[in-house]
Amino acid sequence: MAESKVKGPASYFPSIEKTYGKPVSHWLKLIEGMGERKHMDIVSTLKSEHGLGHGHANALVAYHRAQSGKA
Repeated sequence: MAESKVKGPASYFPSIEKTYGKPVSHWLKLIEGMGERKHMDIVSTLKSEHGLGHGHANALVAYHRAQSGKA
């Protein structure tokens, strides 16, 4: 049985964990704590205050919003 390839924002998760040394759960809790801010405001904060690249930050925010029904 072939493994199905992860698609969408979650496909970035292994790279995010390897690059920044923290589990995805760390970033998702951080995003949760940012409340009802706009998508790109959260992306900007992750980039400027936590050093994430744009693609990684965007993937985390998109995943979080999809999981919380805020997409």
